[in-house]
Amino acid sequence: MAELRRAYGAAWWHLALLVGCFAVTGWIALRLAGEPTAGRMLLWFVGAVVAHDLVLFPAYATLDRLLRRAGPAVRNHVRVPALGSGLLLLVYLPGVLGLGDGTYSAATGLTPEPLLRRWLAVSAVLFAASALLYAVRRLRHRGR
Repeated sequence: MAELRRAYGAAWWHLALLVGCFAVTGWIALRLAGEPTAGRMLLWFVGAVVAHDLVLFPAYATLDRLLRRAGPAVRNHVRVPALGSGLLLLVYLPGVLGLGDGTYSAATGLTPEPLLRRWLAVSAVLFAASALLYAVRRLRHRGR
């Protein structure tokens, strides 16, 4: 085991987990190989990787560095609702952008029109709740 760790550079379970991830990825790739939309899916994933690595990561890393100056409490009260809002946007992005109306309507019987307003409302509530919690914590801290 020590020889494997020295040669591989990590624990044995890391290698086993990595092999398992590659196996699942290979199985998914084989399942999608016959799909007529596989090329579009691959293009979407490559576009998502490029958009994240070249645009989104530098943007939110810069914002996080700016928030670092405000202190850890403020930074965490912005990070948590931003993460929740971002994850919701990621999940509902086609509906928020108004794409895939026919597919969404066929699957749910609803129209995706209110998704943008709802996402904005949920995001506003997340940030407002975080700001309220921050204000309460600051008031308690001043009282001590």
